[in-house]
Amino acid sequence: MERRNFTVISEFVLLGFSSSEEEQRLLTLLFFSMYLITISGNMLIVLAITCDSQLHSPMYFFLSNLAFLDICYTSTTVPQMVVNTLTDTKTISFSGCLTQLFFFISFVNMESFLLCVMAYDRFVAICHPLHYANIMNPHLCVQLVAGLWVVTYFHALLHTVLMAHLSFCASNVVHHFFCDLNPLLQLSCSDVFFNKVIIYVVGAPLALTPFICILISYVFIFFTILKVISTQGKHRAFSTCGSHLSVVMLCYGTAIAVYFSPSSSHNSVRDILSSVMYNIVTPVLNPFIYSLRNKDMKRALMKILCKCTAFSSNKVLNE
Repeated sequence: MERRNFTVISEFVLLGFSSSEEEQRLLTLLFFSMYLITISGNMLIVLAITCDSQLHSPMYFFLSNLAFLDICYTSTTVPQMVVNTLTDTKTISFSGCLTQLFFFISFVNMESFLLCVMAYDRFVAICHPLHYANIMNPHLCVQLVAGLWVVTYFHALLHTVLMAHLSFCASNVVHHFFCDLNPLLQLSCSDVFFNKVIIYVVGAPLALTPFICILISYVFIFFTILKVISTQGKHRAFSTCGSHLSVVMLCYGTAIAVYFSPSSSHNSVRDILSSVMYNIVTPVLNPFIYSLRNKDMKRALMKILCKCTAFSSNKVLNE
């Protein structure tokens, strides 16, 4: 048997967005600014829903979970990217890479499940309004969110454990700005056939089932809205559904393009752009799409801002 000398890789180099340092820094600054908007916007949403008793309903419960998830989601990748760019190291340890992969997969799946649950909530509210309180009771809402976290945890753990058993003995340069599945699989010198099978056999149903449920929910919502006599009511309902569906299409379209397209069609630039869309752009849009166009959320946010302004004024006067 032929023996080969090789060095086991203990860290990875995250190449990032561009080979040019100037472009890399400009893009990092842009994405970090979007990250700060995502954090501040979603924290305001969570605070408004928590403090306003009139927003203690299933719809806003799921919305607060989505806002919290977006904070965790972007925090998995953006801070590491900023540190790597500012320090010019671009490295991440093997264990750190697996940790990032685990949390990223968990939050990606949880995002799709929450979008599905929110679509179901709107389906019950519009199609079965008289039974809404009984169906979407607080106990069921908590059970749904907790159960989805468990499912996404084990799914992420499965991919992380399989990745940990692979050997990386050639190049350690990841053509991405974070540790994602496909770029890591391309670097492995082990047989990754089983890992790819798991992506399609386990990952595809977990990704496509919520998407199909969302479409079915909106088919029923669409036909129910058509029966509404009020033109204003139809316009308001279609506007809300259109915003939700646009985020769903953006999230699922980019994810399917990256993870479920043939390996031969993968392109590092395209994968990075798709990842930026669902990892940075979508979370920063969610506060505007789901909350700032909502009258109840605007009222709750104005109350918080008024309280903060009054507190600041009193503090200045006391000083």
